[in-house]
Amino acid sequence: MSVLVFLLSLGTVCRVTRFITKDALAAGFRTRVAGRFGDDSQPAYLVSCGWCVSVWVAGAVTALAYWAGQETWFQAGTTVLTLSYLTGLASSWLD
Repeated sequence: MSVLVFLLSLGTVCRVTRFITKDALAAGFRTRVAGRFGDDSQPAYLVSCGWCVSVWVAGAVTALAYWAGQETWFQAGTTVLTLSYLTGLASSWLD
């Protein structure tokens, strides 16, 4: 795995983890999981804990990077997600 693919994969894991655990667009998903299993259950915790979600996201992204890391579509998609994450960080630092 090249350094570029590694860094893009890292940014992708950060962004997708943030999306699942914090973003308003995924709030319905988190609410459904909590409603189905209860707020104190392991499945509800697994969609609200960044550390927990990142393990699963990293596993999926790593497998995809290994399989398609040199493909243009993979690098384009991970670049978009990485730039989105970095823009969010910069925005919160500048506010």
